[in-house]
Amino acid sequence: MKIQTKYNYEKIWTFTSKQDILKIIEEEVGDADVQGVLIYIQETIKNGKELSVGSCKFRIQKG
Repeated sequence: MKIQTKYNYEKIWTFTSKQDILKIIEEEVGDADVQGVLIYIQETIKNGKELSVGSCKFRIQKG
């Protein structure tokens, strides 16, 4: 699954590696279960939905 991210101040969605996504999650949610949040994001966006975690949005890569 290829995931794209976009912060609120950005205009363009960008492909983001799993390692970078884990860093983003850690920055946005602090001491929460980072792997658990990643699993939740993957389950939520797999049907084409967008999900916001803090100031970052996640979606499945289109096309």
